Amino acid sequence: MTSQDYTLAELAAFTESRLEGSGECRIRGVAPLESAGPDDISFLANPKYRAHLADTRAVAVILPDTESADAYDFAVLRADNPYLVFARIARILLNPVPRVIPGVHASASVAAGARLSDTARVDAQAVVGEGTVIGDRCRIGPGVVVGDNVVIGDDCRLDANASVLDGVRLGARVHILPGAVIGGEGFGFAHAGDHWEPVPQLGSVVIGDDVSIGANTTVDRGSQGDTVIGNGCKIDNLVQVAHNVHIGEHTIIASGTGISGSTRIGRYCTIGGSVGFAGHLEIADGVTFTGMAMVIGNVPEAGVYSSGIPAMPTRDWRRSAVRFRQLDEMARRLEKLEKAMENTKERDEQ
Repeated sequence: MTSQDYTLAELAAFTESRLEGSGECRIRGVAPLESAGPDDISFLANPKYRAHLADTRAVAVILPDTESADAYDFAVLRADNPYLVFARIARILLNPVPRVIPGVHASASVAAGARLSDTARVDAQAVVGEGTVIGDRCRIGPGVVVGDNVVIGDDCRLDANASVLDGVRLGARVHILPGAVIGGEGFGFAHAGDHWEPVPQLGSVVIGDDVSIGANTTVDRGSQGDTVIGNGCKIDNLVQVAHNVHIGEHTIIASGTGISGSTRIGRYCTIGGSVGFAGHLEIADGVTFTGMAMVIGNVPEAGVYSSGIPAMPTRDWRRSAVRFRQLDEMARRLEKLEKAMENTKERDEQ
């Protein structure tokens, strides 16, 4: 991780936030309010941390318009979304996109028919297949496998040991984290009575611009058409995206989620950790699923959806588990009781 320093005025200009106080102080780091030092900038996005403002040693704090700073000595950056400004400043200071130094490592294997931009980089032990096109300023990390006839747009970054297999198409500024596999065969088998036979997976994967795919995530190629991930999607580590899934633009998916084949997820959805999707579903735009939700039917309207059972003390869980097994019998008894009450009411009215 690299580190740079900027004046507060420069950071205000970069992030289009409003400066209150001196802009000459130099900012070298970012930190939470309670642990920030005199060279750091911090932020307040959640009111429950307001008490830390009085004691913070941060030289500057990013605050919403609703938060007064009259009682404090630090400089202020005003922002509608303090956490977003904090993230941008952290990236500027500590995690800038490294400049790509062009070249092909001597141990890399690049097919004669591949076309690489003069500004691209291919690191040690990477493999680039026939007919593949790699755009400007791309970095193909160590041990990466890029198959045949792949198209990779400008400014993409494929980290160590990722695999982007035959026919996959990546837009611009796509980031594939270590170990991810894009374009592996989908899980398709036909039952032949006493055994299973593989169904050819003839499609590919199409990924839009500004997409991030987490470490060890897998995105399977389509069985006939393509698996599609729209512009701006962010997918966490250890997510499974099955064949022919379509994910709409700017949807974000947390770790451990599994999406079965041919499911279509809308734009601007938020999917929590370890959510499970049955196959062939239609999910509307703007849907949020909280962690551990099990999605077994279409969701036609935006909103927040949950399922699963929260953790509870073991003694309570065991009692509840007994009740679960009794629910069917209890429902029958209740139905019988309701019918008896209706019959009694009818007799009384006669």
